[in-house]
Amino acid sequence: METNTPYLLNAWYAAALSTEVGPEALFHRKILDTSILLYRKQDGTPVAMHDRCPHRFAPLHLGKRQGDEISCPYHALRFDCSGKCTHNPHGNGHIPKAAQVKNFPLMEKYGFLWIWMGDQPADIGLLPDFSELDRGHPNGAGYTYMRMPVNYELILDNVMDLSHIDHVHGEIITTRGQLSPLVPQVQETERSVNARWEWKQTPPLLIFANFLPQPTEEARHYTTVSWTQPANIQLSVGAVQGEKSFDECIGQYDLHTMTPESRFSTHYFFATRRNHNVEDAEYNAIKIKAMHEAFENEDGQIIRSVQEEMGMSDLFDLNPVLMSNDVAAVKVRRSLKRLIDNEKRLKAA
Repeated sequence: METNTPYLLNAWYAAALSTEVGPEALFHRKILDTSILLYRKQDGTPVAMHDRCPHRFAPLHLGKRQGDEISCPYHALRFDCSGKCTHNPHGNGHIPKAAQVKNFPLMEKYGFLWIWMGDQPADIGLLPDFSELDRGHPNGAGYTYMRMPVNYELILDNVMDLSHIDHVHGEIITTRGQLSPLVPQVQETERSVNARWEWKQTPPLLIFANFLPQPTEEARHYTTVSWTQPANIQLSVGAVQGEKSFDECIGQYDLHTMTPESRFSTHYFFATRRNHNVEDAEYNAIKIKAMHEAFENEDGQIIRSVQEEMGMSDLFDLNPVLMSNDVAAVKVRRSLKRLIDNEKRLKAA
C-alpha cells in the first residue's frame, strides 16, 4: 500500500459479500491498491491476508489449501492463517524471519466481510450499526455487487444527491419531478452526514404503489440518506396514505457501501431489506435485478462519462458550479478529506 495513500485507512471497508467467500475456495480482490486473499478456515471463520508471497511475490490465491494453511504456487512455502510461514521445502528447511505475510483484521457482520486496512488496532466501534439488515424473513433482504471504473467519491456524490432521480431514472423509481425543487434537511456530525427529503406524488413510487391502499392516488413519501465513514450510505425510503405516520410506511432499508479497488475503480456493494411481501423470494430477485438495471444503465452510464471527462482531476480542482442539491454531497467530501488529513498528520507526528 502506498505511503501517501489517498484513502482513509483506519476504518472498516466491505471486502466481500459473505456469500462470495465459500468454504473451500481461495477468493481474491484488490482493495485500496492492495491485493487481498480471502478464505474461510475449516470452522468457517473468515481470514484476510496480503495476496502475495514474500519470496517472489506470487499471488497466493493461485496456490493450494492444506487444511487452514496456504501453499504458495511458485515454490511451495506454506503459510498459516496468521500469515506466518510454517514450511519451507528447500535446502535444510530453514524459515527466514522475513517469511511473513501481512494479515488484516476481518469481521463478518450484516451479510458482509469487513476489512480493516489501517495500522492502528481495529476498532469494532467504528463499524456503523446496520443490524436492520438482519431483521425479518431471509427472503425480505437482498444483496448484490457491482464493479465500477470510477473514483468511489463520484458514487458517494450520486447517492447523497437524490435530486438526480427526477432526471436520470425511469418509471419504476421516478419521483415525478418532486425532489429537484426541495432543499434537503442536512445534519452533520464528526463522522456522519444525514439528509432528508419529504414530498407528495401521484401516483406513488411504483416500487410501493401496489402495496398501498390506493395504488393510483397521492401518497406522502420520505427518504433519508446517512453517510458514515469511510464510504457507507444507508438509505431509507417509504410511502404512506391517509392519516398514517411514516413509522407505519411501506418502505425499505438500503445500504450502499463503496470500497476503492484503486483510485479510479470501485467495488460497489448493495443490500436492501423491505417491510412488505417479505417471504417472496422471486420478488426479491426482481428487486435486485431492477437495482442493477437502474444503476448500470442509468446512474452508471452518466457517472462513467463524468469520470472520463474529469480524467485524473479532483472535483474541486475543476471549480464546479455548486447548487442547493449539492449540500449533502459536498459535506461528505469535506468530512472525508478532513478525516484523511487528520490520519496522515497523526501518522507523521
